[in-house]
Amino acid sequence: MWDSIVIGAGQAGLSTSFHLRRLGVSHLVLDANPRPGGAWQHRWDSLTMSDVHGVSDLPDAPVPPARGPERANDFVPGYFSDYERRYELPVERPVVVQSVRDEDGALRVEAQDGRTWHSRTLVNATGTWRRPFLPSYPGRDSFRGEQLHTAGFPDPEHFRGKRVLVVGGGLSAVQFLGMLRPITDTVWVTRREPVWRTGEFNEQAGREAVAQVEERVRRGLPPRSVVSVTGLLRRPQEEEAARLGAYERRPMFERIEPDGVRWADGTFERVDVILWATGFRPDVEHLAPLRLRSPLGGIQLGDTVATSTTAVADPRVQLVGYGPSASTIGANRAGRVAARAVARQLQPAPAQAS
Repeated sequence: MWDSIVIGAGQAGLSTSFHLRRLGVSHLVLDANPRPGGAWQHRWDSLTMSDVHGVSDLPDAPVPPARGPERANDFVPGYFSDYERRYELPVERPVVVQSVRDEDGALRVEAQDGRTWHSRTLVNATGTWRRPFLPSYPGRDSFRGEQLHTAGFPDPEHFRGKRVLVVGGGLSAVQFLGMLRPITDTVWVTRREPVWRTGEFNEQAGREAVAQVEERVRRGLPPRSVVSVTGLLRRPQEEEAARLGAYERRPMFERIEPDGVRWADGTFERVDVILWATGFRPDVEHLAPLRLRSPLGGIQLGDTVATSTTAVADPRVQLVGYGPSASTIGANRAGRVAARAVARQLQPAPAQAS
């Protein structure tokens, strides 16, 4: 019986493991990936460290400076791997967790390969990468061209000479348009009018954004991404695409046809590729047997700083990499809060006065 099991060894999971070790909590980290690096190891090869919006330091280990335009899917996994070794974090991989259920007061963690573990507490740090979201639109299955999601984005050269429809209003869409418009024709569609951030995105702005996302999960609503409240930023490397008209956004189409998309007014655009930059959903289906969801559709978390990672429906369960901690802005703080909450949960109940 473990005191705690952490599911996921990305930024939030490693931060949690570091703090659990500091607190003397016996624990195991189960990671679905074949090697260290969390979701970063699955990013496209053309994404360099000069392209990413920043990687937060893991506890007690500043991110080393990148040497030139290093690939993010090499650099960040290397940083995570060194961190696991340096602090001797107890990571076991690959382990794909299929379900977590209550068993006589303990939490039974079941893997797809049949292995099981038992624990007094659980920290879920699975993030979102394995749950890409593809919206349903009439005619989607009739499209004869290529459809891709952010999770399967290849090298930009793959798109040269093709007309690409980019769907989505987040930072990934902005980055894709920045890469693609200088080498091919693009069309950008979003459900809402994009909101561009004009001020500097500093640490204070990051904290304010995290606080707004936290408010949703405290109420039990499904979480939104941090970027949904920060607004969109264009970097210097995207200015050429902007000059070429990449960010002249159009509203969402009504339906998809074999050779393109059509709007309600009858306007038609022929495209060769639909690139769905439509985000991800929290990877929490394995927690379904614990019935953590609120009537509002999300997993409600505590309403104080000390309980901000604690599932209201079952205080044995902490969620990091969920809602406000799904970005590196909030992941490290969430790891520390979750570890402390685990330690409190493991303390014996006070004796009742006679």
